[in-house]
Amino acid sequence: MRSRPVTQSGRMEQHSPSIRAHAVALMRQGIPNRIVAERLNVPRGTVGWWRSEDRRARGEAYEQPTDCPHCTGREFDHAAYAYLLGLYLGDGHIISKRKQHHLSVFCNAMQTGLITAAEEAMRKVMPLPSVKQRYKPGCVEVKSYTKHWTCMFPQHGPGKKHERPIVLEAWQQEIVDAHPWEFIRGLIHSDGCRITNWTTRLVGGERKRYEYPRYFFTNVSDDIRQLYTDTLDQLGIQWTHCTRNGNPYNISVARKASVALMDAHVGPKY
Repeated sequence: MRSRPVTQSGRMEQHSPSIRAHAVALMRQGIPNRIVAERLNVPRGTVGWWRSEDRRARGEAYEQPTDCPHCTGREFDHAAYAYLLGLYLGDGHIISKRKQHHLSVFCNAMQTGLITAAEEAMRKVMPLPSVKQRYKPGCVEVKSYTKHWTCMFPQHGPGKKHERPIVLEAWQQEIVDAHPWEFIRGLIHSDGCRITNWTTRLVGGERKRYEYPRYFFTNVSDDIRQLYTDTLDQLGIQWTHCTRNGNPYNISVARKASVALMDAHVGPKY
């Protein structure tokens, strides 16, 4: 038996049939529960109950409202998507199972700018889903709750990303081609870093310490590294493999002109 909304005193609050009919008419026009409740001065829980009862009477199955660009054809922020795609391919994942659907991006807890940027990118691509932060030791998980992230990231699948092919669809590649720096910035902010290396040189017979900045991107997936280096090539950035223990997982950008371009468009995580 379905429960009915009650007041704080435990007694069911009564409303006239005309108010209920008015509320139902407004909701059938697509007006959110919150607006209907405010307009008619009725508790939001009561309005929600009326909506569910109206759906049941009409035999209508409940569908979670969505602003998914893929499903609705809605325009969305392509630059924000390119950045979010980079974050997802690096340190992101999607949970998609019955009654549990969300996109997660893991950030260093000290890098508050990155946490804010991840949250803003999610909201710009799909404003309707709720976005929350979950704090764990040393990191913050930024989560956006909707099953439709699988529509926007068709690379989602069972197992780890490096254990399955990662290939962009044509519409994704068009966005990356139009916003390559945002894509690179997302990849660096997830699986990359800017560090200062040093070496020594003989200057006038005297050995002196020489420091230089370098960008690293590290990812186990061959496909994701290829997406990164292909985009660097498009931007005219010189890069090299930095093999460690026989594994070519690290991509280095160390040439002065290339580092300057990376500094101008990416910069260190903060």
